[in-house]
Amino acid sequence: MNTQVNTKWYSSLKHVIPGMIIINKIVLCCYLLTLVTVNTASAQTGTQAFADIKTTWRGDYDRYDFLMDTATLAIKPIKAAASEQYGMTDTVKGQVRCILVVPKHAATGNPWCWRGFYWDHEPQYEVELLNRGFYIAYINCDPGKQWEAWYKFLTDHGLSAKPAFGGMSRGGINAYAWATTHPDKVSCIYGDNPAIRPASMAKMGDLAKRDIPLLNVCGSQDFLYEKNTQPIENIYHQLNGRITVMIKEGTAHHPHSLRNPTIIADWIEKNIQSSTAAPDFIDSTFIKSHYYSLAKTYTYLKEEDTYATCSGPGFTPCYDRYDVKNKNFFGTSTMVIIVPNNPAPGKPWVFRVDRIDRDAVVDQELLAKGYYIVVTPITEQSGAVSAQWDAIYKTLTDHGFAKKVVMEGTGASAGEAYAWAIQNPDKVSCIYTVNPVMRSLMTKTVLFDNLSPLAKAGIPLLNVCGSQDPWLHFNTMDIESSYKQMGGSITVIVKQGEGHFLTIDPKPIVDFITKKSKS
Repeated sequence: MNTQVNTKWYSSLKHVIPGMIIINKIVLCCYLLTLVTVNTASAQTGTQAFADIKTTWRGDYDRYDFLMDTATLAIKPIKAAASEQYGMTDTVKGQVRCILVVPKHAATGNPWCWRGFYWDHEPQYEVELLNRGFYIAYINCDPGKQWEAWYKFLTDHGLSAKPAFGGMSRGGINAYAWATTHPDKVSCIYGDNPAIRPASMAKMGDLAKRDIPLLNVCGSQDFLYEKNTQPIENIYHQLNGRITVMIKEGTAHHPHSLRNPTIIADWIEKNIQSSTAAPDFIDSTFIKSHYYSLAKTYTYLKEEDTYATCSGPGFTPCYDRYDVKNKNFFGTSTMVIIVPNNPAPGKPWVFRVDRIDRDAVVDQELLAKGYYIVVTPITEQSGAVSAQWDAIYKTLTDHGFAKKVVMEGTGASAGEAYAWAIQNPDKVSCIYTVNPVMRSLMTKTVLFDNLSPLAKAGIPLLNVCGSQDPWLHFNTMDIESSYKQMGGSITVIVKQGEGHFLTIDPKPIVDFITKKSKS
């Protein structure tokens, strides 16, 4: 390290670490934190000169310990006692212990993971992160001014401005408390059988707005699961935030983590990255969130010899969702666009005339095939308004979306899909409905009497219905009879023994839509 660099770091540290007068400790700290800003530097190069200060952690990584004065927030390096081994047992009155473990080669951006509490307990995921170039940091107190000083100390010397957080049990309280108070200073949170305070729970919306992903790993018999993870999961789903949950079958509060930490480390490494840029048709009137299925998978954990019930974006495809919000008292959505991760050629899209829920299996299959899902607006007092739909169609097609759209609707929403299609037969490729009810707030015309424009345009119809649906004979069957008399193409799938609320097999529906929309 040349003289110029030494001088630069010494000048910087004079402001961050007041009261340091032992020159070799200043040089040590200067050297250590210079490593933070040089991604290609080895954390071992040249450290032999400071072997009397540093120790090793988990047998292979350089560990540097510090004391922070609780009153002045001054930070000075110390050497951990040999008796502590990898842990931390000694405390000093009026001082807070701080620890930084350094990777051999820092990853781009100097990422780091901040442990919320219980230093060195089940640290296998942190060892794996070190292998991937992460720094590991710790401060032995609950969030407050000391945490803010430690964060400033590390980020002033080159560590990423948005650390990942790991919180086990009480550590979850600390991770969520810091994150909900400083949502701009966190990239993601891994909670392990975490607890959370009501004050943090009340501010989960701040995390969702910042698009901060969460991972909770819990035991099915954990005493905190029902009162902590489940409410966190439910609230984050309502906020359209990203939360992945793993419930280990037949385990309690201990042991924490996973014996093979690859899943956890992969998740953290992925979620410290910045989100992708918004499509060109998205402007400042949109609010970004996410859409994904809540379907569960049962994943075998070999090392634990048990299974975990897994759900969320860590185990299912996740898509960017953009909502336009009305400037009204209720804050209702005027349009929703869900963007496929790999748009298909020609930008095919579905005009979904219904709110979208987490079990929309047909839409999820279409997203996977590159279709955009566009949810039509519901106006405050009057319901569907054709002029609004026309404007959406024009905006999207002006941005390269397919000129012919797939119409989709359930129940009375199917009637609105038919109403707009009748007015715009040249703009529709096909219509898919579930238990359709031929009523419309968009138009006063009788829909049954106006299907001929659809037949003349050659628009194929697919209706999926339950044999016990009360609307079946006076809607679906009448549509089928009338449309066939007009020479139109219609397919009806009747689910025997089911009523208005159906179990949907997406394959024949998706096959129909992809075939008809391409043609």
